[in-house]
Amino acid sequence: MDNIIGGRLVAESLIERKVDYIFSLSGGHITPIYQFLENTKVTIFDTRHEQAAVFMAEAWARMNRKPAVAMVTAGPGFTNALTGIASTRLSNAPVILIAGCVGLESVEKLDLQDMSQLPVIEPMVKKALVCHVPERIPEFIDIAFRTAMSGRPGPVYLELPCDVLNATVDMAKVKKMSTTLSSKPVDRENTKKVVELLKAAKNPIVIGGSGIWYADAEKEFIEFVEKIGMPAFTAGAGRGVISDTHPLCFESSLAIRPGAAMLSLMSCDLILFIGGRLSLFYIFGEIFPPQAKLIHVDIAASEIGRNRSVDLGIVSDAKAFFSELNGILDHQALGEKMRKQYAPWVETVRKADKDGKNEAKQMWESENIPIHPMRLAKEVNDFMDREDDIVVADGGDTSTWMGMTRTIRKGGTYLDYGLYGCLAVGIPYANAAKLKHPDKRVLLIMGDGSVGFNFMEFHTAIRKKLPIVVVIGNDQAWGMIMHSQQLRLGHHIPNGTELGWVDYHKMVEVLGGFGVCVEKPQDIRPALEAAFASGKTACINVKVDPSVISPGSVALANLGGYKSS
Repeated sequence: MDNIIGGRLVAESLIERKVDYIFSLSGGHITPIYQFLENTKVTIFDTRHEQAAVFMAEAWARMNRKPAVAMVTAGPGFTNALTGIASTRLSNAPVILIAGCVGLESVEKLDLQDMSQLPVIEPMVKKALVCHVPERIPEFIDIAFRTAMSGRPGPVYLELPCDVLNATVDMAKVKKMSTTLSSKPVDRENTKKVVELLKAAKNPIVIGGSGIWYADAEKEFIEFVEKIGMPAFTAGAGRGVISDTHPLCFESSLAIRPGAAMLSLMSCDLILFIGGRLSLFYIFGEIFPPQAKLIHVDIAASEIGRNRSVDLGIVSDAKAFFSELNGILDHQALGEKMRKQYAPWVETVRKADKDGKNEAKQMWESENIPIHPMRLAKEVNDFMDREDDIVVADGGDTSTWMGMTRTIRKGGTYLDYGLYGCLAVGIPYANAAKLKHPDKRVLLIMGDGSVGFNFMEFHTAIRKKLPIVVVIGNDQAWGMIMHSQQLRLGHHIPNGTELGWVDYHKMVEVLGGFGVCVEKPQDIRPALEAAFASGKTACINVKVDPSVISPGSVALANLGGYKSS
């Protein structure tokens, strides 16, 4: 093993970690790693933009519940990756970003693509590392992997100067390290207190967040809900950990979704909040009644007590927590008693669910031309009706309509940008989903504004033979901004909001995909059938009504920073 350089140590460390894909855009500063990954079990998946590479890694990490790797070159490659990293932070995705940089001997010499990268990214990640000694590369990769998965999952940055990657390694000084972490043990004493609070409640709800998905706690969560007959809602990556079709699941916890969420969140007397953040989506905790008891369980102690005082805070892995709680409930034989206790409340929630959906039928079943965007979402939802169908949503209003409509039957089958609200995630997410699940149907619904950011990832899908179907809700505008301006100002400002019509479907056809334009609601389903039957990367360009205002636009118009004094 003579003349081993740092780049080879990186490659070997990633191979030993059984990394399957590295999402990347090539560059000179990372070529020393590329050369030793060629013809190995690790596949370099190259995108057309570094942002897309990180978004793909984010989706890969979220779906697999384990670290994913993105790799970019120095300077502009690094800065192009930053938006994706910011997204991973709020989606709790354990992404390891490996970036090249100028050699240590070239710092402050005005070398090609030189910049001080570490201070820029340090506030955005769980940990930022720079390895200056080639022999320590395996140690730093081990640190990156275990940090990404410790506690609340999240992104880690590892910077490798190009002269470190090209340096000859003294193998006698190399320590090969690989550490696996176990989940956090449960707080037994406080879990007993949860049972006492449940006994005292009449109108409780449980909200299952991303922590349940990342902890692989679906089975334990469903057992808990069924054991005591408690109304359940899901959020974030937790969507689908209990099927929306389960009789005790009332779908998304977002109050704008047609159904029972708004009444339940505003009328409950106890909230069991598991593995989630008390964010804007809950009006920073103010949507719950002031007198309601709040139990917050999370792997990250820093999240407990954010925005609202909690009555009981428990730092725990979700799987361990539910295992312990279910055991206590069984030991005390409380199941039947609590099901009877909560039965009237469950019926109230069930009626609210039915009434809320009846109110939305007019939009879901609209025959209007241009097409109502919620009718488009309903057509997509009805067509993607298999348990393992994967739907991705991207765009302002478009994601709002889809989030108000999608029926999710299984965890890991719905991806959107979540709390970061970053447009452009759609095609990279969908490509990652199809890469992971080549035998499943993958559909992306997105706005015409969003599609412009990473449009050439259509080309990535086509050349990598990933037959995703992309539905564009084309309102010829930055719809959410346009509508929020109309609500706030009484009119929209054309510069910055109007886009005009673009034949995106024809552009995809030119790249080698399938394209079709739809103008009538009855033509949506035939277009979906044709797109999937084509076996190609497909674009369905749908003319939707630009005058329809979504609840998301209403919320944007009322943002605190958007109000005048």
